[in-house]
Order: sequence, then C-alpha cells, then structure tokens
Amino acid sequence: MAEVKLHGFWSSPFSCRVIWALKLKEYIEETWPENPLLPRDPHDRAMARFWIQYGATKCADAFGAFFVASEEEKEKAAKEILEVLKILEDQALGDKKFFGGDNINLVDISYGPCAYWLPAMEEAVGVKVLEPSTLPKLHAWAKNFIEVPVIKENIPDYDKMLAYMRVAREKLGKN
Repeated sequence: MAEVKLHGFWSSPFSCRVIWALKLKEYIEETWPENPLLPRDPHDRAMARFWIQYGATKCADAFGAFFVASEEEKEKAAKEILEVLKILEDQALGDKKFFGGDNINLVDISYGPCAYWLPAMEEAVGVKVLEPSTLPKLHAWAKNFIEVPVIKENIPDYDKMLAYMRVAREKLGKN
C-alpha cells in the first residue's frame, strides 16, 4: 500500500476518522476481503450512505450548537442532540453491536466521535447526553467501538482533549 501523509490537527474528529478508515480498510482488505467497509447489497449500501449523511448534517449541527451553547442554551441544545441521537439509535443501530452488524463499517467510523469526542464535550459543557438510561444501545455501541484495538490505539488522550475543549469554549466566551 502506498504511504499516505495526513495533515490534520491531533484533536480533529475528521483526522481521526481518516486514520481509522485507512487502518481499518487496509486491515480488512488484507484479512477479510469479503468484508468491505460498505455493504455489498445496493440497498444496504444506500442506507449506510444515508446514515453517514445524517451524521454529517443533523448530528454535526446539533453537536455544534451544543458545544457553543451558553449556560441558558445548553439544556435545550442537549435535548436537541438527544432527539437526533435517539433517531440514530432506534432506526440505524437497532439491536446490532455495531452499525455494520458484528463488525465495524464506514457508518461506525463516521460516528466515532460520539464515542470519544462527545464525552469530553459533555464534560466541558457540563451536561451529559450519551447516558445508559437515555440512549442504552448507543451508549453500549460507544463502549464497544472504543474497545476495538485499531480504534483504541488511535484515540486522542482524554485529558488533553478535555483541556482543548475547555480552552476552545473559553475562547468562545462560553465558560
């Protein structure tokens, strides 16, 4: 495989997703060529793309609003994230371990920041969203996702991420 030079910021969820995708793609293609990152079935592949786009629009907007929310706005922003994530949990994840079933696929990678970035964001904002009592299946998915070795080995340090989130919120005048 040709070497790829990734230019990104250590805490960027976009950079992490590229790293995960490249490492998983190489590993999957070499180990299990029959398990692609997107389903082979055209309908399932279309649904995977739909949920990836849902995250890129609905989730991204809700997460952005939550992160920049003032003290007065943060509870409302948390409710909006909860609504968006509840749809994701009920309609996309269902009873599966991963969005891809028993294995990670591109949908899981696209939602990876929910597993490692959202907890730091919640702590920086001071409001919990991804809880076992409100989103049990998505919460279990997040725990499973960060335990996958290739993911676990490439997640930014939590304390460093939290410090970054707090500084960013301070710069926005939100703390």
